[in-house]
Amino acid sequence: MNSPTLFQKLRYSFDNTMSKGTPALIFWLGIVSLLVISFAALLVTFFAIVPEGSQKLDLIEAFWMSMMRALDSGTVAGDNGWPFRLVMFAVTLGGIFIVSTLIGLLSAGIEAKVDELRKGKSLVIENNHTLILGWSPKIFTIIPELVIANESEKRPVVVILADRDKVEMEDEISAKAGDTKNTRVVCRSGSPFDPTDLEIVNPEGAKSIIILSEENEKSDFNKIKSLLALTNKSLKNAEKPLHVVMEIIEEKSADLVKIIAPRQVEYIHTDDIISRIMVQTCRQPGLSVVYIELMDFDGDEMYFAEEKSLVGKSFGEALFAYRDSSVMGICFKSGDVKLNPPMNTEIAEGDRLIAVTRDNSTMIAENNPRYTVNEKALSPAGVKKQSAPESILILGWNKKAWRILRELNNYVAKGSHVKIVSDAEETSGFVESMKQSLEKLEIEIVSADTSDRTILESLKVEKFEHIILLCYDNIEDTQESDARTLATLIHLRDISDRAGADLNIVSEMNDVRNRELAEITKADDFVVSDKLISLLMSQVSENKMLMGAFRDIFDADGSELYIKPASEYVKPGIEIDFYTVLFAARQKNECAIGYRVSKLAADPSKNYGVVINPDKALKFTLSAEDKLIVVAED
Repeated sequence: MNSPTLFQKLRYSFDNTMSKGTPALIFWLGIVSLLVISFAALLVTFFAIVPEGSQKLDLIEAFWMSMMRALDSGTVAGDNGWPFRLVMFAVTLGGIFIVSTLIGLLSAGIEAKVDELRKGKSLVIENNHTLILGWSPKIFTIIPELVIANESEKRPVVVILADRDKVEMEDEISAKAGDTKNTRVVCRSGSPFDPTDLEIVNPEGAKSIIILSEENEKSDFNKIKSLLALTNKSLKNAEKPLHVVMEIIEEKSADLVKIIAPRQVEYIHTDDIISRIMVQTCRQPGLSVVYIELMDFDGDEMYFAEEKSLVGKSFGEALFAYRDSSVMGICFKSGDVKLNPPMNTEIAEGDRLIAVTRDNSTMIAENNPRYTVNEKALSPAGVKKQSAPESILILGWNKKAWRILRELNNYVAKGSHVKIVSDAEETSGFVESMKQSLEKLEIEIVSADTSDRTILESLKVEKFEHIILLCYDNIEDTQESDARTLATLIHLRDISDRAGADLNIVSEMNDVRNRELAEITKADDFVVSDKLISLLMSQVSENKMLMGAFRDIFDADGSELYIKPASEYVKPGIEIDFYTVLFAARQKNECAIGYRVSKLAADPSKNYGVVINPDKALKFTLSAEDKLIVVAED
């Protein structure tokens, strides 16, 4: 190959410079513009070319006049004297072709920069922010909850990284998440599992990280990749450990999470938790309202606090130490969580009490609590009823159904009958494969359309103690799936009214907006999967230890939430305060945290009659139909 000529070398250097884009073009046009203006100024100064009737110009004045004519072509019209006019006209022509091009490039460069900013690729320099990775409808529940949790914080920030357009995300949040008050929401576009994109949102500076399942995502692989990206070498060297809350779809993913980041991640297995809630709720009408009350930030929720004044005292004594908080468990110094421990459990140094209260500032123990128990209002100790076989009707089928059957098997008495009605093809195969492990259940399968009125009437639904209505997951459109559920609910309620029976129905909904439509059906409970999981993730993102408490609540072993007849604790119709209720529950080795007024059970404006963490000194009267909300073993 022949050696390149000087021209070829210059051309190659020029091409390389131009390939750098707008900045290089602006640089060279600026240089050429400066040369044209400077040459004209030197020409005018050296040859003493001046407008008619004017004195000789110095170099600076000549430079200024040349630059003005380059920038404004109309300036040359006022010049006098042909030599001066010709020089300035040449400068003006140069300005038209060169300076104007420079201005155009500057304008284009600014527009390109604005477009780049709109793409959401700029660096986030926030610290102590909540970081959300991924995008799903859950965001529109999580953000309002974080806004409430951050009301007392100074300049709180929520940062979202998702593979979506930044402006579209901001518009949707503005339209669906409501007023964000003092919380700023910052959106960035990028892949949640790309380490380069993750650097944009400063994950090592975040106080907590929420990893969401993308809409219609069927596996956990992308979320596992995000977790791997978060726990790479640079983040392991961060000053503080990561606090990650992660939603998983498949049970097997839990093992991977434990291997990758056993101490940094709290995972939430969506289907497993929703299945447990549905089983507990179907057997205890109104329990879903209690769960929502404990999981959202608008009202009373669970807090942890160490109380030095209670060290050495028993857990049973601690129940009465708070007027505005309802104690329900202990987080031991080791980190283990125990709800409703034995009443004689001694509180040690470093132990933290778990209580339902409005805010962490309201969890204040009284040094010498003064209260009086109305012993005349206490119900006599009764004989514990033996569990009897139950009859349960499951209408519909989805991937949570087999988990529901497994959970039912943990709670009901042997010989309980479950009838499953579904037109999903996979129902029979799933149930047949599980029958051997469901030793307490007698299962009957009916293949039929659950929204058909004739089919529902033939089932004699009024004879079943509990009815679980599931959304079909083989219908891709969630609104269509919910519409089918609503149709079935309307038929069930009409059958109930005609038969004069009170059906206990728990229904699953995909979209929280459809709950309002479903209220006309008067179903006892609605379990909206996305809403409950969103609330739980929001709570755990603010306090990592809460996951241990919720796992204990959802687990069939140990203590859980129960809604029991108030008459088992106190006599109906007698005015009492909640200290008396606490005393009655403590005698049964249980923790009372609230009550439910039956006559308000269908009134959403009164929280369906549910009162959580009442002021213990206020007087009230319970009827024979009212219930107590307790943490108990059974």
